[in-house]
Amino acid sequence: MNVAQKRPEFRNIHALSDLPSYRLPAAGWVSILHRISGVVMFLLMPFIIWMFDASVSSEISFAKFRFAFNNGGMGILLKLVALGLIWAYLHHLIAGLRHLWMDTHHSAVSKTFGAKSAVFTLASSLVLTAILGAKLFGAW
Repeated sequence: MNVAQKRPEFRNIHALSDLPSYRLPAAGWVSILHRISGVVMFLLMPFIIWMFDASVSSEISFAKFRFAFNNGGMGILLKLVALGLIWAYLHHLIAGLRHLWMDTHHSAVSKTFGAKSAVFTLASSLVLTAILGAKLFGAW
């Protein structure tokens, strides 16, 4: 006689009680951060335009740009914003390439590949951001 197994019970996730203990897989983090990085780049578009304009308009505007970027507390704030922008760009680029690869090679995509590529995406975007951040803050 076959005894019917109890089917898994799915319920809504409650933000205050369930989210602190909910473990999102790496692919889920990549997906969420891909969206966040896109929003960050969109919201920082005026900053990007200002940096470009200030760096190519004239020698005087470039000197003002360098002074603002390299001196005092404002320079650190600008560098932190630029570092956030660097991370957003790198993460969005690498995650986008991951999604393109998975879209074009869908028959070769497996759960294992998805997990490994998500970890690679997270790690490589953070490592590259750390390298470029060290350069930005004058490590060499």
